[in-house]
Order: sequence, then structure tokens, then C-alpha cells
Amino acid sequence: MIDPVYLLAAYDEQLRTDAETLSAVSITRHGPLRLVTFAGGRGFVTYRDLGGAGVDTIRRLVPEVLAHYRADPEISRVEWKTRGHDHAPGLHEALLENGFVAGEPESIMLGEARLLAVDVPLPEGVTLRRVTEEADVRAMTAMQDEVFGDPVSDDRANDLLRRLARDDGMELWVAEAEGRIVSAGRLDPVRGTNFAGIWGGATREEWRGRGIYRALTAARARSALGMGKTLINSDSTEYSRPILERSGLVKVSTTTPYHWRR
Repeated sequence: MIDPVYLLAAYDEQLRTDAETLSAVSITRHGPLRLVTFAGGRGFVTYRDLGGAGVDTIRRLVPEVLAHYRADPEISRVEWKTRGHDHAPGLHEALLENGFVAGEPESIMLGEARLLAVDVPLPEGVTLRRVTEEADVRAMTAMQDEVFGDPVSDDRANDLLRRLARDDGMELWVAEAEGRIVSAGRLDPVRGTNFAGIWGGATREEWRGRGIYRALTAARARSALGMGKTLINSDSTEYSRPILERSGLVKVSTTTPYHWRR
């Protein structure tokens, strides 16, 4: 198993750059922060570190960030992505004071793609495939919205369709049974790095515990290896974390999103 310290260093060095926001419409630098705008009115705040900023600086940065996004009437929501291993004194309190709401913490999982690229038997009648057609993408995202407990909307599908049109390397994978999508996930190779990310993993509750998500993960890992990507990263819920751990990935830190809505 690769040393978790090495993996976390690779994560900070290779992924906490513009590499994590390749599909951005615009990026504005503000001190140590990158203020990102994505299509569909979504703002996103990220950074490699906070440059040793103390409580007073952080309390000033948060409202400055909000002012930046409030000035753009197209922005309807903002996510501030935090990591558990960062030195960020007072950030949690400053975000809450400025109207952000903390989401559920997730585990940052890292490891070698080869450890996931194994043969996983599927239940009878279940098949895997990549999807690219609009109808398939919309059916996939509708299923993910339902599983995640979100209102079904076109936003996620529209964003993915724009990315497919740009051909940025992203792949969408689904598992189907009786013509119905029962599990899905995305593969995001990160240009200029050793990493590919596995995201958006969702499985309908009645199909869980049968190896479908693990098979979908294995298919994405094989595809990543075919692209020359040797490392996998994922922000995992408590449902998917044990599956990835059994495959050899390790938890190196946590990430908590903070959300603001206009």
C-alpha cells in the first residue's frame, strides 16, 4: 500500500490547483483563494492552503468572497470547499456568520487505480456501459438526484452535456437492470496529473449490497489506467468509503462543503 503521507502530498500538489476546476467559466484570484464560476450560476471557492492566515484575515476574506459573488447576478449558489488537514483558524465560524451552511463531511480517499481495476461479478441481468447520448445522461442524473435526495432538475444534466460536447475526457458510466438505470458514476481524468477522480457514485437503495457499485468503480479504474492515470481520488460518503477501502484506497483527510444560496 502506498504511504498515506505521500498520497496526501500528491493530492495537495497536483489536485489543489487549476487542475480541479478545468471546466470553470472563470477563475478570479483573491489572496490565497481561487474564486471559481461554473456554468449554471454556481460559484466555488478552493485553494491549496490559506498561506498561514490567522483568524482576523479569515474573518475578512469570507465577506469579501461573498461580495465578489453577490456582484454577479447570475450566481445563485456558492460552495466553499474545506479540507480537514488545513490550518484554517476560525474559518468554520466565519462561514456560518456569513450565511454559509455546513454540509456533511466526506472522506478524501486516495490510492492506486490498479487496486480497483479488478473483476467484479454482477448480479444476473445487470449490465454496465458508458453513456453519451442526451436521453441517457438525463436519465442518469435524474436517478442521482433521487438517490441523493435532491429535487430532480436539469442543472446537473446540462452541465455534463456541455462537458461531453467539449470532450474534456470525462466519462459517464451506468449500471442497468431491465432497462432502468440502477447505479451511476463519473470518471474525471485530471489533465497534467497522475490522477483520475471518481465522482457522483449513486445506487438505488434496493440494489445496494450486490457488488454493483464496486463493479462500476472497477470499470472506471480500468478506463483510468487506459488513459495513463495511476492514482484515483474520490470524496466519499460513508456508504462508498468502506467499498473503496476494501479495494485498497485509504482515507487521508476529510472535506466539508459549506453552501450559500442567494
